[in-house]
Amino acid sequence: MQSIKALFIVLAVAALCGGVGGHVGHAASRARGSSVDGAGVLRLSERAVVGREIFFDARLSSSGKLSCASCHSAANAYGPPNALPVQLGGRSLHTAGLRAVPSLRYTLARTPVWAHPRPTSLAERVAEHDDVPAGGFAWDGRFDSLHEQAAFPLLAASEMASSKERVVQKIEQGPYAERFREAFGQDSFANTDKAFAFALLALERFELEDPSFHPYSSKYDRYLDGRATLTAQEQRGLALFNDGDRGNCASCHLSAPGADGSHPLFTDFQFEAIGVPRNSSIPANRDSKFYDMGLCGPIRTNQTDSSYCGMFKTPTLRNVATRQVLFHNGRFHTLKEALRFYVERDTNPGEWYPHGQHQDPNTYDDLPAALRPNVDKITLPFSGNKNKRLVWNDAEIDDVIAFLKTLSDDDQVPAQ
Repeated sequence: MQSIKALFIVLAVAALCGGVGGHVGHAASRARGSSVDGAGVLRLSERAVVGREIFFDARLSSSGKLSCASCHSAANAYGPPNALPVQLGGRSLHTAGLRAVPSLRYTLARTPVWAHPRPTSLAERVAEHDDVPAGGFAWDGRFDSLHEQAAFPLLAASEMASSKERVVQKIEQGPYAERFREAFGQDSFANTDKAFAFALLALERFELEDPSFHPYSSKYDRYLDGRATLTAQEQRGLALFNDGDRGNCASCHLSAPGADGSHPLFTDFQFEAIGVPRNSSIPANRDSKFYDMGLCGPIRTNQTDSSYCGMFKTPTLRNVATRQVLFHNGRFHTLKEALRFYVERDTNPGEWYPHGQHQDPNTYDDLPAALRPNVDKITLPFSGNKNKRLVWNDAEIDDVIAFLKTLSDDDQVPAQ
């Protein structure tokens, strides 16, 4: 009998395959309403056009100054436009969030639904261990659809802090109200709940259809297509990135093309607890008893398995060199610092944690002490550091950074 793990891999691969340069993804979009004109230019569906208006409309927020694009900046790969660890929102734009803003590029159309497959037969329970959870939108995977996810920033007190009534009212009174009616019906504003649901569907269509969310215009994409050559340093960085006996990056940040030739997204959509140090710059962390534990809270509330605590979804590394904040809590601001943490976390914990030593209670300080065993000490490079040998030296870290810069799209300016 086929194992659950093998079945999940088949389903995940099917979900991740999007076609070279996103062509398969575009075909799927066309089937839902978008089209290609005579010049081969993708034209958005009416719903997607409305969604674009909503995405950039700051009037929908309680402050009248914050839009989806304020935090998910198109000029910054639909990620944060600044180096703040968390963005400010709310009615007066002074309320801090809990987590760094993720990029919306590439992953939206190919994110699998939340799943945590477990062996069911006795033979599989003996022969296999549980697979880690995977899929879903947001750092904790709590949404299974983009229209579900879109409601959260609109209504969250620390973000746009709006209401269904305000969102619908502002759209109905705004410059694209007639477009909204054309997309969803002349009576689309008759019921607030239905009109709000239409707005969320419009946002979903924009994020799935607009080519700016999946341009595949990086040097690495051209390299995979045989249209660019990596420098010697970039080649060394790619080899180090893929080396399963050292950095082992590609085990989570998949770098190889799919079986159908689709270009990689540099994430496996799985969840991992890697013990990122606590970030004292996040206001919520001033309370020493507060912990952001990812899958098991405080935002996601439907997971009771304590072995999940501390797990966050693996982000895509596309455009990572253009980001000014890294990891779920924005603890690091440069790739050099982030990669040094990876290779030194267990060889030199005192560099990253307060008074951190091996087995010291302060190590992995952003989880309660009872839950710190959840932190990954098995997967390389973490499992290979018991002998205190670094898997990469400084020159090799620079090589990996050179490779990561090849993942920046042509419209992005590297921040580091």
